[in-house]
Amino acid sequence: MSKFVRFEGVQKVYHMGEVEIQALRSATFAVEKGELCVIVGPSGAGKTTLLNILGGMDTLTEGRVFLGDEEISAYNAKQLTAYRRHDIGFVFQFYNLVPNLTALENVELAAQICKHPLDAGEVLRSVGLEERLGNFPAQLSGGEQQRVAIARALAKNPKLLLCDEPTGALDYSTGKSILKLLQLMSRKNGMTVIIITHNSALTAMADRVIQVKNGAVTSVEINDRPVPVEEIEW
Repeated sequence: MSKFVRFEGVQKVYHMGEVEIQALRSATFAVEKGELCVIVGPSGAGKTTLLNILGGMDTLTEGRVFLGDEEISAYNAKQLTAYRRHDIGFVFQFYNLVPNLTALENVELAAQICKHPLDAGEVLRSVGLEERLGNFPAQLSGGEQQRVAIARALAKNPKLLLCDEPTGALDYSTGKSILKLLQLMSRKNGMTVIIITHNSALTAMADRVIQVKNGAVTSVEINDRPVPVEEIEW
């Protein structure tokens, strides 16, 4: 196994007028290729800042971040755009689907901007939406919309899948089915998946658990026996 994601002494300071807010304090951790990693901590702990820096949506103040052999923290704006487009898949709490496009068209739209996309219809079938290809978002349940959002991210054939509270807007049973799908993508396809959440119960499903509090990484734990999602209660 190789250290696929690396944060080395990452700090992030936001300036609001004369006030400095330190969102991250010397954050250091690594994630191996093919792992499912859960980053957990309370609201305001710095989880989303970590994810945004790793996803190329925000820049750091100090430190270095690597994906594979590439130091993404050294990228310029043009390089970051290409990185977000080709290397990263994003799944958010809210689905951000285009309302006047069908499920298939939403996924095809993402696939069109990538170098080596997967077939949109095949990916939708792989997430259990073979009967919903022609449906618009308003005709889909919340869980189905989130599956379209996951399919859209997967169709990019990304090196890394980043998930920001992906079940936060879903009911319990639907949320479980989404987490089961993400765990399957990591197990079956060897995809590196990082999920951020405030729900500590989800750490049982992870290969690696990173605890974040007050902008600092307080612990990194390896889980030798991740629990299948269907066995987790919260």
